[in-house]
Amino acid sequence: MTAPMPSVDRAAASRAAVAARRARAAVKESVRVGERTALEVAEAAGRDADLPEAGMRVAELLGTLRGLGPTRVADTLETLGISPVKKLGGLGHRQRARLLDWLRAREGGSGRGRLVVLAGPTAVGKGTVSTFIREHHPDVLLSISATTRAPRPGEQDGVHYYFVDDAGFDGLIERGELLEWAVVHNASRYGTPRPPVEAALAAGRSVLLEIDLAGARQVRAAMPDAVLVFLLPPSWEELVRRLVGRGTESPEEQARRLETARVELAAQDEFDELVVNDDVRRAAQEVVDLLAVPSGGARPAGRAGSAR
Repeated sequence: MTAPMPSVDRAAASRAAVAARRARAAVKESVRVGERTALEVAEAAGRDADLPEAGMRVAELLGTLRGLGPTRVADTLETLGISPVKKLGGLGHRQRARLLDWLRAREGGSGRGRLVVLAGPTAVGKGTVSTFIREHHPDVLLSISATTRAPRPGEQDGVHYYFVDDAGFDGLIERGELLEWAVVHNASRYGTPRPPVEAALAAGRSVLLEIDLAGARQVRAAMPDAVLVFLLPPSWEELVRRLVGRGTESPEEQARRLETARVELAAQDEFDELVVNDDVRRAAQEVVDLLAVPSGGARPAGRAGSAR
């Protein structure tokens, strides 16, 4: 038997639903490209429940903001006391007030700089991107690591690294003066001193930290406001080509590093921003753009230091 044609009402409802989704998508895109602010969208949703803005979930709106990945969006919603499925038009008075205050504070800027953490799998090119930034963006301040290894010829304390002995490094850990630290190559210890980073941020200067995945997690725990950036390869095949092409590891070591890279790639959802390193100049510019302080804050400044 021939199926009955849908009623006019059902067809009209379907068309209306499609139009509403497109309207909400257009609103999100306008925030992403900077035509509107998230604050303007949230305020519009509160004024008129019939607008497409009112039908957007709060999580969708927050997801359009740079520096807010899925993890940061979930944390922000929890802080604001708003359900992940709550729509802008369905917020209670107190929830709406908390959201608007949060957006005003974010868009108004606090005068502090921004800490951006660059991490990613082995052989993805973190060092290459950070070196490009150091050479072509002298206004960006790269954090200087502390290390227990001896200085190499030409290296200067406080310029390339902060050189400390084991007792001094232990003291930094005990006093909570390291954002993160690790033992590298089963030998020397490296870490990121917290006081210089805090001083730079308080002065309105933004800081870039190139680090491994474990270090990025430590920084997130120590400074929740840090923006975590995950550098991705264009493809798995390209990552393999880069690692093998370096010719610096044995086949066994290459296999071990590739297995580690698979695990590291699976952690990308923990990060706020994903940047594909298919072109060093473009990838570096994306990272530099994330270092920009929101309106009202100072521009990044200072001499570039050394990444680990």
